[in-house]
Amino acid sequence: MRVVSFALTMWLAAAGLALAQESDKKTDDLKPADPDTGESTVEESTLGLLPNPFEKQGVKFAITYIGEVIGNPTGGQKQSAVYEDRINFAIDVDLQKLVGLRNLTFHANVFQIDGGGLSRGDLLNYMVASGIEALPTTRLYEIWFEQKWADKFALRAGQLAADTEFMTAKYTDVFTNASLGWPAGLSVNMPSGGPSPPLATMGARLRADLSDNFSLIGAVFDGNAAGPGPDDPQLRDRYGVNFRVNDPPLVLGEAQFLWNAKKGDPGLAGKFKVGGWRHFGDFSDERLSISGLSLANPASGGMPAMLFGDFGVYSVFEQKLYRVGRDYDRGIGIFLRSSYSPPDRNIIAFYADGGVEFIGLSDQRPKDKFGLAAAYAQVSPWARALDFDFRQLAGPSWPVRSFESLFTAVYQYEIRDGWTLQPNFQYIIHPGGGATNPLQPGAGRALGNAAVFGLRTVVKF
Repeated sequence: MRVVSFALTMWLAAAGLALAQESDKKTDDLKPADPDTGESTVEESTLGLLPNPFEKQGVKFAITYIGEVIGNPTGGQKQSAVYEDRINFAIDVDLQKLVGLRNLTFHANVFQIDGGGLSRGDLLNYMVASGIEALPTTRLYEIWFEQKWADKFALRAGQLAADTEFMTAKYTDVFTNASLGWPAGLSVNMPSGGPSPPLATMGARLRADLSDNFSLIGAVFDGNAAGPGPDDPQLRDRYGVNFRVNDPPLVLGEAQFLWNAKKGDPGLAGKFKVGGWRHFGDFSDERLSISGLSLANPASGGMPAMLFGDFGVYSVFEQKLYRVGRDYDRGIGIFLRSSYSPPDRNIIAFYADGGVEFIGLSDQRPKDKFGLAAAYAQVSPWARALDFDFRQLAGPSWPVRSFESLFTAVYQYEIRDGWTLQPNFQYIIHPGGGATNPLQPGAGRALGNAAVFGLRTVVKF
């Protein structure tokens, strides 16, 4: 499967360059779903390369192929290059059109994942280099129903992901680094990475669009999609069918303030979000053992003190700076996001990212995108203090984690509707904060700054 998929990736990349002059230049004013998330919405009007034969009956089938080659010639634990891909099989059903159930929709999707990922074995960084990085498997991702009332309230229930709606920013969709989707300030701190690719979890979400300029979203999830255990969460829920409901819950809430939100508004659209999350489980102290000694101390027993609950707060700002003529999609937009979590029970205490996206500035390339972004993840003072404790025992050569930073640039070239090619570059300063985790295998190893090059192709059939 990996050999076949790799060949398909290379063929698509080469063929895409040859077909560039035959690209369909039709403009679609609907923002497509982000393929990294696996999201597929009923509101999308096309499938991409193929027509939708059952649209009038309210049924949509979609297949999205994402394949990429990505490697780090410098930095990390070691230098490597990998091929990885994911095929997303999705179905969306408008049950009002199909069987007359008013304002009720259904969604489900399945991932076929190949490859292993660059961050997992080579970079060892917090801000995972690819949004599709995951262990190989066939996995059920989301499966849910959504009921709407009066276009103002919507209740979604089933196996859900949070990254499609919480702490999102419009102008991050071009980027391939996972943290510019579901940020490391949440994924690193939450059990099993939180409800985000490749692990969704059971839950319910209520959205209230109280006016054109103000919305509220709240959700409750099972707090650990894979369940507790010492091994990799993706192995504990390998096929996405654990359907856990008994773990301590995770609650998220967000308020959204919008301006110039309608497409007829003459001003430039913008949005500000403020939100937070609360987990009701137990979390390990990042420095102290149950005896009160540092975990670096051999007399501590190596069992961390347990602290009840965890939380985080965050904010998001996005603003369109320039619009091409009357086209409300093309132009220049910026985003800024930040989050904070208590340092005694989280590796990442403070996280921030921001960037700019250029969308269709050329009339000859109205759907091409170019993005520049930077991100920063601060290692918590508790975790840093643990590193200094180890240094006192092991000597001055023991590395101390500080922060991880990311700089990235991506160009998205549309070959034709539903088919894109994305060369991308990332530079990661202090992967993993600059050193390996002192409580895990391979402790005490410094990690060098990494340059990462990638080439991704996305085909939506």
